[in-house]
Amino acid sequence: MDWQELTSLTRGRPFVVERVRLADSGVAIEGEFELPQLAQLSVEDQVFVTAFVRCHGSIKEMERIFGVSYPTIKGRLKRISETLDFVETDPSPSRADIIDRLRRGEITAQQALSELEGRS
Repeated sequence: MDWQELTSLTRGRPFVVERVRLADSGVAIEGEFELPQLAQLSVEDQVFVTAFVRCHGSIKEMERIFGVSYPTIKGRLKRISETLDFVETDPSPSRADIIDRLRRGEITAQQALSELEGRS
């Protein structure tokens, strides 16, 4: 069964994967695994996101491929992005990191205080 068939069968309902088998070794892992957010999108939205990545984010190219207008592409991207949780790629430095930078003289005491106060 391929991913499109699986996505169609679930009809957008949440599901949990309970067994994973590594194809090259035959090793199976059982448990409760949540799918990545992109895998939880509808087939149509997965195809749309894949096309967007392959177009290197070019909305003009997306307009050409899908035969729709700029506002339609932007609207769909906005709708899809609202279903995805933001993944922090540059988390705030830890308290220990800030103190280490202060010790090494990379930041001033005032900068260290500001960073420590700015943390949540």
